Amino acid sequence: MNRRKFGDRSLSKQVAELNKRAVAQNKVVSLDDYRAASRRLESKTILVVDDELVMRNAIKRIFEKDNYRVLVAKDAMELTKIIEDTRIDLILLDINLPWVDGYELCGLLKSKPMLKDLPVAFISGNKTEEDIRRGFEAGCDEYITKPFDVDEIQRTVRDLLNRTA
Repeated sequence: MNRRKFGDRSLSKQVAELNKRAVAQNKVVSLDDYRAASRRLESKTILVVDDELVMRNAIKRIFEKDNYRVLVAKDAMELTKIIEDTRIDLILLDINLPWVDGYELCGLLKSKPMLKDLPVAFISGNKTEEDIRRGFEAGCDEYITKPFDVDEIQRTVRDLLNRTA
């Protein structure tokens, strides 16, 4: 097999040597570090709003494994503080929240011109046809019932984010 020679060593050996020196001098990052950093830059931000700490943390872990940036809020007040300062790509919203319930909150978000296209998916233990109908009337884009299947919620989030991309 013919190898291209660069001087008296093969080109691949010289490139490997140059890479080794660059890494040793901290002039470059490893390919894995680069890929991880680029995924974080490209990642979408999901806001999980649920008054149950266990549920917030469970959903957060699911989506962080998929390299999403996940923020959490326990109620409408925390949600408003977050959306004032942060670009959100999707909201996963519980219905049974203290003070302002999810139906009211979703309706309020969808009434704002800057937020009307922000996807909102309800995640709720309320499963009757009436609950689901109210959710869509309030403006939600999807309605996921608890307990949910992890693959289903991941697929739903991906679909919602792809619709708005």
